[in-house]
Amino acid sequence: MTERPEMYRFHNGEQAVLPFAEAEYEARLKWLREIMEDAGAQAVVFTSMHNIAYYSGFLYCAFGRPYALVVTDTDSVTISAGIDAGQPWRRCHGDNITYTDWQRDNYWRAIRSVTGEGKVIGYEGDHLTLQGRDKMEDFLIPLTMVDLAPATMRQRMWKSPAEIALIREGTRVADVGGYAIRDAVKVGAREIDIAMAGRDAMELEIAKSFPDAEYRDTWVWFQSGLNTDGAHNPVTSRQVQHGDILSLNTFPMISGYYTALERTMFAGEVDDASLKIWEANVAAHEYGMSLLKPNVSCAEVTQAINAFFEERDLLQYRTFGYGHSFGLLSHYYGREAGLELREDIDTVLQPGMVISMEPMLTLPQGMPGAGGYREHDILVITEDGNENITGYPYGPGFNVVG
Repeated sequence: MTERPEMYRFHNGEQAVLPFAEAEYEARLKWLREIMEDAGAQAVVFTSMHNIAYYSGFLYCAFGRPYALVVTDTDSVTISAGIDAGQPWRRCHGDNITYTDWQRDNYWRAIRSVTGEGKVIGYEGDHLTLQGRDKMEDFLIPLTMVDLAPATMRQRMWKSPAEIALIREGTRVADVGGYAIRDAVKVGAREIDIAMAGRDAMELEIAKSFPDAEYRDTWVWFQSGLNTDGAHNPVTSRQVQHGDILSLNTFPMISGYYTALERTMFAGEVDDASLKIWEANVAAHEYGMSLLKPNVSCAEVTQAINAFFEERDLLQYRTFGYGHSFGLLSHYYGREAGLELREDIDTVLQPGMVISMEPMLTLPQGMPGAGGYREHDILVITEDGNENITGYPYGPGFNVVG
C-alpha cells in the first residue's frame, strides 16, 4: 500500500520572479525578528493573506483550507495545501512545506515541524480563529502565546522605496481605468458594462507592465444615482440616466498591493444644488490634502476637516473617515487600521507612509443634491509635506461626462 505522508516538499519547477527582490524580503524579515525578540517570541505563525504575502511574497487562495507562514530565528517557511502543488513554493521567498489531507490536522503537524513544541509563539490576534487558537495550543504546546498583529501592522505602515514604486505604478494603472470608464459613460449604458471597460483596461495595463506577475482581483465599482450613497456598493445593471450623479471607483491589484481612484461624476449635466455640494467636497479634499504632512496625527487631520464641513453645515452628511493607508490590503483581506484618518486614531504621520485623502458626503434621497460625493487621491508623505501620485483630474471641470 502506498504510504501517505503528513507533509512533503514539492518544489516543482523553477522559482518565479517575485514582486520584490530577495533583499527586500530579507529586510522585512530582519525587522520582524527584531519585533519577535522584543516580544520574546521564538517563532511566529502567520495565518493572514496580508502578512504571509508581506513577508514571503506568496498570496494564497484559501478556498476553505488554512495556510501559514512560520518564521523563526533562522527559517521562513510557507505552509500550503496539496491542491496548490508547486505554485506556493515557486511564488514564495524561503522554504515551503505542503501538507496533505490524508488525515485531519496535517496543517498543524507541518507547522509544528518548523516551530517545535514548548516555545513562545507569536500569532495574529485579529485573524486567528478561536478554533485555530485551540489547535495551536494542542499541537504546539506553547509556553505562552503573544499577539504580534499590532506590531506587524505598524511595520507595514512604513513603505520601502520598492513598495512606493509599486504603489506608484498601481496608482497610474488606476488612472488608466478611470479614463476608460470616462470614455464608456453614456446615457443608457449599464453600470456593469461601464465597470467592465475600466477593469479590462487596467488588467491589460497590469499585464503589459508586470509580465512576471500573477493576475487576479482587479475590480471596479461604478455606481449611479441612488447606488452612489455607499462607498462600497456593488455594481448593478442599472442604466445611467441624464443628470445622474455617478461614482467612479477603480481598484487595480498588483501582487496583493491595492490602489484606488475614486471620483464624483455627473451624466450630461449637474444641477445647481448638486454642484454646490460637489464643490464643497472638492474644497474639503484639497484642504485635507494640504494637511497631510509629517508630525501631524490622523486625529488632528480629521478634526480639521470636520470643522471645515461644520462651518458649511455639511458635517452631518459625512459617512466615514477621510482616508487610510495603502499597501498589502484588499476588500477581502488586510487593513492597516492604525493609519486611518479618524477621530480615534492618534498615529502621527511620518515620511514613508502612504495615505489617501477621500472625503465623502452622502445626502439622502429626496433632498436637493441627493447622492454620494467622493474624491480620492493617494499621497506619499515626504520629509516636508506630501507627493500626490494620483493623476486623474477631479471636479466639475472634467467630470461632467457622457
